[in-house]
Amino acid sequence: MTGREQPTLQDLLPEAIDQSEVEWERVAGIRYMIRQRFRYEYPRPVRDLRHRLMVVPPDSHGDQRTVLTHVAAAGAAAETSWSRDADGNVRVEVAAPLVESAVEFEARIVVERAAPARPCPLPASALTDGALLSPTPLTEPAPPLVDAARLLRGRTGRPLAEAACAWTNAALRYRGGVTDVGTSAGRALELGGGVCQDYAHVMLALCRLLGLPARYVSGHVVGEGGTHAWVEVALPDPAGSGLAAAVPFDPTYGCRPGLDHVTVATGRDYRDVAPTAGTYIGERGGRLSASKRMDVVGVEHAWGRRTA
Repeated sequence: MTGREQPTLQDLLPEAIDQSEVEWERVAGIRYMIRQRFRYEYPRPVRDLRHRLMVVPPDSHGDQRTVLTHVAAAGAAAETSWSRDADGNVRVEVAAPLVESAVEFEARIVVERAAPARPCPLPASALTDGALLSPTPLTEPAPPLVDAARLLRGRTGRPLAEAACAWTNAALRYRGGVTDVGTSAGRALELGGGVCQDYAHVMLALCRLLGLPARYVSGHVVGEGGTHAWVEVALPDPAGSGLAAAVPFDPTYGCRPGLDHVTVATGRDYRDVAPTAGTYIGERGGRLSASKRMDVVGVEHAWGRRTA
């Protein structure tokens, strides 16, 4: 357990505030409760379960701060360890020697954001980082993307990133059930639609063709029932500090993310930051059920504070 994993029942179960009542243009600070549950059921007992969860946000990300974290496993005797990968993402590793029939993981996390929304600072080396500029199997350049890049060239920096976001938003129609986690950007374009991870992969592929270093973001948007995905583009700090900034773009909605977005992890594509993944020894055919929710539990408006 880390130092911040000291939650009380009151901390973990605050009353949610109706997001429609939040005057977003006047928000000075906001607090969220994120609840996630993953349950795996197996037809026969399985052995040597090794599972990785990437559901815990970093301690800080731009103006975002994680203030409380609780992750637990039930249904099997399990050991839990915490670490960070090379990108600073929090990894929760769970090991169980035997699972009789089911194992369940639950996470409850409290996160705060403060206005104005600020991008995450990056070292200047991010502007030439090969990992952010090179395609992956999920973001390989397809002919329509090559054509789009040719049309968009002529702009630079943030205007170019904004154009890539707008092009992606217009190129796809939001459609669940037509793609899966292994669908590439090119295939999503062929299908003409997909979900948020497909929008993110298409924009990533386009940015990398345009020479814009960009990374995949896994996170949450208030009011949505599942994990969301968007893109951060590494751009020079406009303040002239010599550093870079991870400027976010949400191609699914065709907008710049605001205080209603919470970042959990960043990587080259979905495979780097899948919320749940693992292995076991035993009969195939396990079934996953999941529930996810992010609620507003505290709001500070410019003229005073209101909390649940």
